[in-house]
Amino acid sequence: MNIFAVGIGGFLGAIFRYTIGILISPTNRFPFGTLTINLFGCLFLAWFFTITLNRKNINQNLKLAIGTGFTGAFTTFSTFSVETLNLIKNDQMNLALLYVLLSVFGGIALALFGAKLAGFQFGNQRNGGER
Repeated sequence: MNIFAVGIGGFLGAIFRYTIGILISPTNRFPFGTLTINLFGCLFLAWFFTITLNRKNINQNLKLAIGTGFTGAFTTFSTFSVETLNLIKNDQMNLALLYVLLSVFGGIALALFGAKLAGFQFGNQRNGGER
């Protein structure tokens, strides 16, 4: 059942990635679509795993489908790597460096924000919405 859950989530994540990639088409100079997808994925995954960490009633297959399957297929390190290499091959070193820095540090910052947001939400729910 675990493999099936990951597969269903992966199927949906890949479709979402493809759709967003079309909506945020890359320019000739910078891969905004992949950057947006990966940054949102960092935010979402940290939020999701933090919010579900303390909840015992969440089905393990649902966590696998969303966390591993959906988010794993939605985000894409391999595309990031190839796009960075293409920027370097096209003598766009400044854009390649900007892309790497935004991806790595932006991803870490958004993951931290997602975890903090989930912690805040979980704290509010545990305290009956009062703060």
